[in-house]
Amino acid sequence: MDARFTRGKSLVLDRALGRPRSELSLAAFALLFSELVQYCQRRVASVAELQARLARLGHHVGLRALDALVARERPGRRETKVLGVLLFVKGPLWRALFGREADKLEQANDDERTFYVIEREPLVNTFVSVPRENSSLNCAAFAAGLLEAVLGASGFPARVSAHWHKGTTLMIKFDEAVIARDKSLEGR
Repeated sequence: MDARFTRGKSLVLDRALGRPRSELSLAAFALLFSELVQYCQRRVASVAELQARLARLGHHVGLRALDALVARERPGRRETKVLGVLLFVKGPLWRALFGREADKLEQANDDERTFYVIEREPLVNTFVSVPRENSSLNCAAFAAGLLEAVLGASGFPARVSAHWHKGTTLMIKFDEAVIARDKSLEGR
């Protein structure tokens, strides 16, 4: 074999195919995401429109990320319970997308359909400087759109919105049919 092909081990070729390590430069992510926000900002007139556009872009990313992650993490297995899918979101999904688990997962005291994913310092808000006139902007709307797509494609349709509370809180409000299905599965 030619010497130029055998000099040193290639790190890329030595890695296992099943579970690739998620290695993305934080600086590259920061640059890409801030450019994405600026791109969207130039095409909207209000903060609400900007958050809606970020959520739509997150929706597209969420659908693609779910396919890859489910094939890697849970081949041939599908979540059927609300708690199972929420733990999947808090753990493996968040780790794959943002490098660590979400800080907290809580259920609302007064509504069985509402859950909260709490992130004290979300990565999507870390590297975006928000002007004073847009101080209500929460770039975690991107993560909310992403999460809504993942839940919907998993068979758990819900509305997800980003709020400033305890850092950033993603409020998940499941459809009535999802909660009814979950209750019917409790007896099994």
